[in-house]
Amino acid sequence: MRIFTGVLFAMLLLPVAALAEGLPRTAAPEGAEVYIITPADGATVGSEVLVQFGLKGMGVAPAGTVAANTGHHHLLIDTGLPALDLPVPADAQHVHFGKGQTETTITLSPGKHTLQLLLADQNHIPHVPAVVSKVVSITVK
Repeated sequence: MRIFTGVLFAMLLLPVAALAEGLPRTAAPEGAEVYIITPADGATVGSEVLVQFGLKGMGVAPAGTVAANTGHHHLLIDTGLPALDLPVPADAQHVHFGKGQTETTITLSPGKHTLQLLLADQNHIPHVPAVVSKVVSITVK
């Protein structure tokens, strides 16, 4: 029974693996950078946090827009990087800015939090190489 379950599990994963291998990837230009302008790393902030996004060497375009050297922002809250060869998940820890927004205000609970930006292409798939910011650590009072 264990062998059958293992084979069945492997068979279910094959379509996912095949799909991932077939996803188109978009190149990022050399030297492209994404960064968080505010809040500063180590800042103590209130529960309403203004997060401003910075980008060098690329442009911002809404999701679905096919244009060279562009992408849109994803804010990662209290999480590490997702798989870089798949679309960025859409949940409370992976916030999409598919309309091309360059800032947002988020509400966080008191305590320590991390923020990071990840740029992705028209299909929400990170570029090659990934254009990702440094992690910013903040404390909400």
